[in-house]
Amino acid sequence: MNNLDDNVKELISTCPKSIKSCSYETLDKLALNLRQKIINTVSQTGGHLASNLGSIELTIALHRVFNSPKDKIIWDVGHQAYAHKLLTGRWERFHTLRQKGGVCGYPHRDESEHDKFNVGHSSTSISATLGMALARDLNGDEYQVIGVIGDGAITAGMAFEAMNMMGYTKTHAIIILNENGISISPNVGAFGAYTNRLTNKIVYSPVFNEVRKDIHYLLDNLKDEKMLDIVKDLRLKALSVLSDEIFFETLGFAYLGPIDGHNIKAIENALEEAKNMKGPIIVHVKTIKGKGFGPAEKNPTKYHGASPFNLETGEFIKVGPSPPVYQKVFGESLVELCRENKEIVGITAAMAPGTSLDLLQEAYPHRFFDVGIAEQNAVTMAAGMACEGKIPVVAIYSTFLQRAFDQVIHDVCLQNLHVVFAMDRGGLVGDDGPTHHGTFDLSFLRLMPNLILMAPKDENELRHMLKTAVEYKGPIAIRYPRGAGTGVELEEMKTLEIGKGEIVKEVKNPDAVLIAVGRMVDNSIQAAEILEKDGKKIKVINARFIKPLDKNLIINAMNECDNVFTVEENNLPCGFGSAVLELLEENVLIEKGKTITRIGIPDEFVEWGTIPELFDITGLSPEKIAERVKQKLA
Repeated sequence: MNNLDDNVKELISTCPKSIKSCSYETLDKLALNLRQKIINTVSQTGGHLASNLGSIELTIALHRVFNSPKDKIIWDVGHQAYAHKLLTGRWERFHTLRQKGGVCGYPHRDESEHDKFNVGHSSTSISATLGMALARDLNGDEYQVIGVIGDGAITAGMAFEAMNMMGYTKTHAIIILNENGISISPNVGAFGAYTNRLTNKIVYSPVFNEVRKDIHYLLDNLKDEKMLDIVKDLRLKALSVLSDEIFFETLGFAYLGPIDGHNIKAIENALEEAKNMKGPIIVHVKTIKGKGFGPAEKNPTKYHGASPFNLETGEFIKVGPSPPVYQKVFGESLVELCRENKEIVGITAAMAPGTSLDLLQEAYPHRFFDVGIAEQNAVTMAAGMACEGKIPVVAIYSTFLQRAFDQVIHDVCLQNLHVVFAMDRGGLVGDDGPTHHGTFDLSFLRLMPNLILMAPKDENELRHMLKTAVEYKGPIAIRYPRGAGTGVELEEMKTLEIGKGEIVKEVKNPDAVLIAVGRMVDNSIQAAEILEKDGKKIKVINARFIKPLDKNLIINAMNECDNVFTVEENNLPCGFGSAVLELLEENVLIEKGKTITRIGIPDEFVEWGTIPELFDITGLSPEKIAERVKQKLA
């Protein structure tokens, strides 16, 4: 606890109970130290910086008013929960944030009794809060359930579904809407504009707040049904006049706010009031994303998910020259294709910078669409555009496309529509961990009729696949990893033959054949080179396509060798290796003495760590692939 004064040291060591009785002056010191701890740590480890800096005073107030872990505090996504971790026993281990075996970058139930719900994907907190509150009431227990959600996350359909149900059941729960105007990119949509207008209109209105307090007091205490109906009617009329008819009140929520999200006392007062009210309550707080760190306040999008940076300048630390990242190659290639074909449009779900669709936004703003955190809407909207002759390229992280599983099947594949899915972050993504690894897409997409599924071995092949995808007439998906490519020369884009793989390492009379897909092609080539030192002859095939498979290439591999291995950066059940086995079984090609060995991610969730560490853990490093082949050949 270096650089902490004695008062703050004592607070940290006995949190969260100790903060309930200390002065606001000490709490301000605590907030300052929490902010500095987060900045110092993220500058070394990387992590979600700006959103966590904006929620510190809110977190302190939450732990002052409520009694965690008895009271359940549920964080949406988890981008706001670092201060919560620091106040609940993880200060000394916080330097291990997002490191293998260290503190998880998101709330994690196995890590602390204060983390009540595993999160990582957006807009789940209100549903989880509702579920816990209903279970509490059914069990006859007494505790508070509090969900914290950002103004970007609350725009998703799932959040509205949960609010609709919560307002209907009248279950007592507290939802804190943390409005900072930013999700990852600036928020889009009518609802975000509404909350911003609401804040600007009534934040300084003492009349509104007094009327609201009086009305809610009467609603909670009146017993006469007739008088209660009169007060309810007055409430709606008053709110209509004072606040442009507050949306939340019409859904059945009591509404408190807007409140300065950096004023601990003001937040505390609102939370105390909410705690003593009945039914569902929205507490609306206004915060500044990146609060307390100048560079993050000026550019919260840049510092949303920050890599290690210089504390003094805020500049990200460069690790030396590296090949272009897949995301940038995708974005630049898409812009290039848009110059040639005016029908192409790009769609993102609040991930323009992350997917590099911001390059399209800059070049052709009228052909760029950000739907906010709403993947289901993104996919079905794309289907609608495809019906009218457009070629929508939907760029979504692999792990987030899971949220639109039904829409891909029902709205795109069933109608055989020409929608291109650019699945970013396919495979293992590193320190964001199991909620963000894209290790299921090969499995869940290959089961969909009409869909073509492919994965490039390098950034140059990504360009060819993108051109192939926009020229194909039907549902088609490209899956590529996060981060730097292999450094190959980028050629002029060309179309690939659908379902056609290639031999990338040819040998005569091989001891084994490795049929790999995506990033595993390069790892397999390296594994083959390791095995050659032991005198083994290894052939390597780049499958390119997961669906349809190159039947002739695979059959030839089986005919010339007794030991065939499939290698994929995907969970093994239902994956690429399973597809190869199905192909061979259908064609009665697995003869006695011949074996197919599947190498991929085991049937489990993978923790967080660096990519080399995770490759080693899952057996996908070149060394581990070589070892697996060597054992089999022996």
